[in-house]
Amino acid sequence: MPRAVTLIRSDALSDVAEYAYAATAPAEARLVFLAGSCPLAKDGSTVPVGDYAGQAAQCVANLRVALDAAGAVLEDVISTRVLVASTRQEDLVTAWQVVRDAFGDHDVPSTLMGVTVLGYADQLVEVEAVAAVID
Repeated sequence: MPRAVTLIRSDALSDVAEYAYAATAPAEARLVFLAGSCPLAKDGSTVPVGDYAGQAAQCVANLRVALDAAGAVLEDVISTRVLVASTRQEDLVTAWQVVRDAFGDHDVPSTLMGVTVLGYADQLVEVEAVAAVID
């Protein structure tokens, strides 16, 4: 199945970032805007409490479920935003590495942000995404 997303890199920008700096999709692509994926179990509880990597993994798992419901997969994602409730850079990096590893070679443009607080009790990580699909 052809993918709609084209990742864009530039030799004029640093290669230290672990993601493409831009991405495009053709006009005929259907865009899928996903709500922030939270580290929630099916019963609504936040899991695992206190674990940045574990919560990032749960966010990615939930993101995959939402993408599937929209007829998409991780390789259809065109951009992400990773929110981490911490002022410590190492916590952001811990969450980021889990998300980055989940995407593998499909290194979409992404923003990693430290935030003060997230919406659910004990929530440390949230992952937003936009996908593009050619039906």
